[in-house]
Amino acid sequence: MPEPERCVTSRGTWLAIWPRMWHELWLVLATEPCAPPDLFCDLARDLAAALAPSPDGAPLAELVNDPQASRTLFATLAAEHIASESALVTFLQDAYATLGELGGERLASAYFQLLGGLIDTYNLRYELRRPCTLALSLPGLFGSLMQTLRDQTGQDLHLATLMREFDHAFRDVHDDATDIRIKTCMQKQINLLEALARHCTGVTEHTLGNVCNQVAHWPHRKVKEAMQNLYAFTSDYPGIRHSGTPSNARRTINMRDMIAVSILLVGFTPYLVEGFDAKRVWRG
Repeated sequence: MPEPERCVTSRGTWLAIWPRMWHELWLVLATEPCAPPDLFCDLARDLAAALAPSPDGAPLAELVNDPQASRTLFATLAAEHIASESALVTFLQDAYATLGELGGERLASAYFQLLGGLIDTYNLRYELRRPCTLALSLPGLFGSLMQTLRDQTGQDLHLATLMREFDHAFRDVHDDATDIRIKTCMQKQINLLEALARHCTGVTEHTLGNVCNQVAHWPHRKVKEAMQNLYAFTSDYPGIRHSGTPSNARRTINMRDMIAVSILLVGFTPYLVEGFDAKRVWRG
């Protein structure tokens, strides 16, 4: 049986572009006339809170008091040593106030402009708001939700296999968007959601339609029924999950359905994942 796929840094995140930020952000700031010699000492104090625990427990006390050592930290730190995307976002937001204290409005403004430039250049999933808030955009929210789904499935061999099958089916549609491939992709996505939901506490049923009756996360009966109706569609439309009812199909399935149904099914993920961390998804 294959091992779960290792989680990789998602595109559109600050973690993904961290290796580029030394030359495109921090080094540029250091050359500003208003930047003090110990710029990176103060920034290193903020950054320390965003770092993952060091395996050897090495303290940062020496770094934050040494301008050259703290500068080297920013130049060489690998993204894998940062605790999480949300931790990095918190640091980037807090750095604005630190820079304002060190170099005044001019340095803080330069930082703000550079952050905005990175968002535009690398199509990051954030919006930059005054004074310095990195808010997740709507596309970013979807990307964060998908990353959370990958993290969740990566912890279980069976779920990892189903996630991989869905990914392959999705790519197949991109290569050749036939109705056959679209239906296969929908089937694989339903299989994945069904398996996720069966991990929820108190679930003993096997089919997604019945599992929905046992999942306890619904805010209203109509939300649950909406998910069940989507599941019923994939069961009744010929060739998705079963032979279906040919007389109920109004037309051949196409890319309009692929886009709509795929997004809708992803949207129901928060209700079907045990221990879903909504705050984490919202923070990116």
